[in-house]
Order: sequence, then C-alpha cells, then structure tokens
Amino acid sequence: MLNAVGAPQSILVLGGSSEIGLAITAEYLSKGPARVILATLPGDPTAAAAVEKAKEAGATEVTQIDFDARATDTHRAVIDKAFADGDVDVAIVAFGIQGDDEQAWQDHALAVAEAEINYTAAVSVGVLLGEKMKAQGHGQIIAMSSVAGERVRRSNFVYGSTKAGLDGFYLGLGEALRPFGPRVLVIRPGQVRTRLSAHVKEAPLTVDKEDVGRLAVAAATKGKEIVWVPGPFRYIMMVLRHIPRPIFRKLPI
Repeated sequence: MLNAVGAPQSILVLGGSSEIGLAITAEYLSKGPARVILATLPGDPTAAAAVEKAKEAGATEVTQIDFDARATDTHRAVIDKAFADGDVDVAIVAFGIQGDDEQAWQDHALAVAEAEINYTAAVSVGVLLGEKMKAQGHGQIIAMSSVAGERVRRSNFVYGSTKAGLDGFYLGLGEALRPFGPRVLVIRPGQVRTRLSAHVKEAPLTVDKEDVGRLAVAAATKGKEIVWVPGPFRYIMMVLRHIPRPIFRKLPI
C-alpha cells in the first residue's frame, strides 16, 4: 500500500535496466524509500548497474529477477516471483525495442521481434499484473507507450503499430480494473535522451529521462490515465490525428 505521504512501498520494473523505468523509480524513491524488483533480460550486462542505481536512489532492498519478454510461457512464474514477498504498489512496464525502421518492414524476423516484445509481451504481463492487482485491491501500473502510436507514420510504422496496440490495451485495462481499485497510467513520450537514442538525430521537444520520471509520477499521483511528455505533445498530436491522409503523408515527419 502507499504510505502516509502517498509513496509506494514496493516497485516492480519490467525491463529493469530501462533508463526510463529507472528514472521513474528514482522519482518515486525521492519521495520515500521502497523495495524494488528489477525484472531484466537473462544475461543483461547492464543489470548489475541498474541494481546499483536503484540502491543509490534510495531503495531499501533491490531484487533482480530474470524476465524474457518473448518467453510468454514463463511470464506467470516471473510475476508470481515478483509478488512473492508481498503486494506490489507500482508496476512499470518499460521494456521494448525499436530496430532500424526501414529494415523492420522488410525483415520478417525483426518485425516479428518488435511485435512480440512491444505488444504481445506487454499484453501478457498486463493481464497477469491486472490479475494480481485486482486480487490485492490496489496498485498502479505505468505503461510506456509513445506518440508514435497515436498516428502511425510511414517512417516507423512497424514500431508505431506495436505502440498503438500497447496503448489501446493498457487504456482498456485501466477501465477494466477501475472498479476494483488499481489504476493504469499510459505514458506517451516523444524522443527521450537515452543510450538507445544516442545515435539518432535529436528531434524537436526531445526530453531527458528525468523529465519522463517527474511527469509520470506526478500524473500517477493525480490519478491520470494518460500523460504526454513533454506536455505540448498532447496538442500537436491532437492536430496530427485529424490531418487527412493525403496531406499527412507529405509532412516531413
């Protein structure tokens, strides 16, 4: 349960070495100590550093467990292990991949990998998290979507389509869980400065991972269902969603 000042006592990060997932965790920890579970890919070379970052941010205890997004048959055991020591107050769904966008629609293996990791696995763990949090009667799920999923563009349509699916699922999950106590927040960032985007030309309105962390926790605390990062993206996407397709395809985006 949240403590007297509204801070969680336990946090699960699926995609435990995600810089954004760790930034959201650090923002929560700045409000009070908590037990942290980091679910990372088996053999992830950055897992140890992620554990240290969580400790440095103020975690009272950090547990690392193996989580392979594509091995959906193992997901129930992973979630059971994450909840084995008690309720989980906040679960952050922060795993995902984005390969070369031009290659993705012409490379069967890459396209399937993006779909399986970004969408199928996200649905898999979402159902299991919903089951656990419904049973405990409380909890906050934070799912990392993207503005790329709001209006899927030619330039990255494989990735965008997976985020569109994730976005729709978690918004629906939030509606389904609402009568039982748990809440779901969908985060729609634009480009974020992380090691995965270091090689990409910086786009307008690019933000730091700490910005995502602050806005995510503030939105969750207020009980919001969706938040754009940065905030002005909400209005940009409002316009882009309604541009006719013949015009939209000519835009330099």
